[in-house]
Amino acid sequence: MSGVTESVDVAVPVRTAYDQWTQFEEFPQFMEGVEEVKQISDTMTHWKIDIAGVRREFDARITEQLPDERVAWTSTDGTNNSGVVTFHRLDDSHTRVTVQMEMEPHGLTEKAGDKLGLVDRRTKGDLNRFKEYIEGRGVETGAWRGKVERTR
Repeated sequence: MSGVTESVDVAVPVRTAYDQWTQFEEFPQFMEGVEEVKQISDTMTHWKIDIAGVRREFDARITEQLPDERVAWTSTDGTNNSGVVTFHRLDDSHTRVTVQMEMEPHGLTEKAGDKLGLVDRRTKGDLNRFKEYIEGRGVETGAWRGKVERTR
């Protein structure tokens, strides 16, 4: 397994940052290589990604979700990955968003990209694009304020 941790500070309240992050189907707007995310249920998503010409599809289950605090997930098939996004209130109008993720690179291309720091750079780029996206809008495109108790 390979891991990455990246953070970005955004100039929106914690509720706005969190609410936007719960809009998984909007991820292709700011995540490079993410072609589509479908919300199957409150706790299941289906992903289509294309990274450096390598296409993958997988399902991910939300394993914990606490409004304005965190969203954790794990893949249930396909690409083996898991992680958590946390939201930290800095003040009334600023939030730190931190992504911690682990994944299992497959094949020579993915393993080489991982060793060259591609995953770290892509994650940092995605967070910076999230910052531009949410700050440019100023408001979230929707919200899901439900709670998912931690599961394994």
